[in-house]
Amino acid sequence: MASIVCVLIQLYLLVIFIRIIMSWFPPTPGTTYAHIYEGFDKVTEPVLAPVRAILPPVRMGAMGIDLSPIVIFLIGTILLRAIC
Repeated sequence: MASIVCVLIQLYLLVIFIRIIMSWFPPTPGTTYAHIYEGFDKVTEPVLAPVRAILPPVRMGAMGIDLSPIVIFLIGTILLRAIC
């Protein structure tokens, strides 16, 4: 049972990482890439949104850096160390 949970946590962290990379290349509406991006968004946003509500983006000039994926990676790594 623990191995299944470990694999699921690792896969979810991978999906978040892919979403981070995809966010560097904004999708053009109506393209296949936009549909894939939307899918990753639907899977990851339920976990990232509550963290983002507690920890707002850090302002660096005109842009902000979203720290919620880093927090989720830390929590996921701690869970992996504790469970696996």
